[in-house]
Amino acid sequence: MINPFFKNTGPFNIEKLLSKINVENNENYQKDKIFDVKDLISATKKDLTFFHSKNYSELASKTKASYCVTLNSLSQFLPKSCKKIVVDNVLLTMAKITKEFYPEAVVDNFDETVNDISKTSLKKKAKYGKNVLIGKNVKIGKNCLIGHNTIIEKNVIIGSNCSIGSNVIIRNTIVKDDVSILDGCVIGKKGFGFFPNKENNIRYPHIGIVVINNNCEIGCGSTIDRGSLSNTIIGKNTYLDNQVHIAHNNKIGDNCIIAGQVGFAGSSTLGNNVMIGGQAGISGHLKVGNNVQIGGGSGVINDIPDNTKVMGYPAKNLREFIKNNR
Repeated sequence: MINPFFKNTGPFNIEKLLSKINVENNENYQKDKIFDVKDLISATKKDLTFFHSKNYSELASKTKASYCVTLNSLSQFLPKSCKKIVVDNVLLTMAKITKEFYPEAVVDNFDETVNDISKTSLKKKAKYGKNVLIGKNVKIGKNCLIGHNTIIEKNVIIGSNCSIGSNVIIRNTIVKDDVSILDGCVIGKKGFGFFPNKENNIRYPHIGIVVINNNCEIGCGSTIDRGSLSNTIIGKNTYLDNQVHIAHNNKIGDNCIIAGQVGFAGSSTLGNNVMIGGQAGISGHLKVGNNVQIGGGSGVINDIPDNTKVMGYPAKNLREFIKNNR
């Protein structure tokens, strides 16, 4: 399961599910049941997935999903074992389907289950400041520190030897050992996923979580959104400076250093040992390789191969940038 915290209301009969969201049953599927919705990589024969861009054709050709919501122009890339649900708008259809499976994942209202830590069984697990609130289904390891006015909402696991600053909000997150989360961070809330509509914008449910691996530091005022149909992951020994924003589904590698005010759009992948200067922007659905260096203020709108230094907007090879800006 992508998110061990959200309740899955499935399985659903595929015919009834499509009828409920007003999608034409173009192949007359009737008896099959769908147990979950997952991305192309993690889907099994019990699951439904989606395929909306040719950029993911290689992954689509290997998916094990029984059903895939896709465009007619992309259906050829899917294996014969995967039944196609052809629609005009893949992401909108997936939003409606995901909402049926995980209705609680659409919004993030404040957690009504929280109690003062002094009134919970976790009071002996950590040294804490004033007005620290803890929700249900929270686990904390040994030797942790929690600052003033911090709220650890429901569905959070924190490892040992972690330091959580003041005025921090965390939910739907797994934090491994030896992690520092500095003051003012918001981690695990829903991402910025919706479909514009003149009368009422349609929100996309975010059923993933945030995973922060060992020995990371998250700088003051940073925000890390949980994933939509996959998890947002921060690799081990990766350090984020202040006011860094990481949107849903991003995968950040190990040993990365990301300076202040860097912003990531959704669903990009960063390799290991990547260094990014301040105020750079990384567009969505990109792949940045290992040992890459990105200059401050750069705008990355294309994939970047391993062992590359880039700068500028659009970001280009550093030597080319210097040559063009003498």
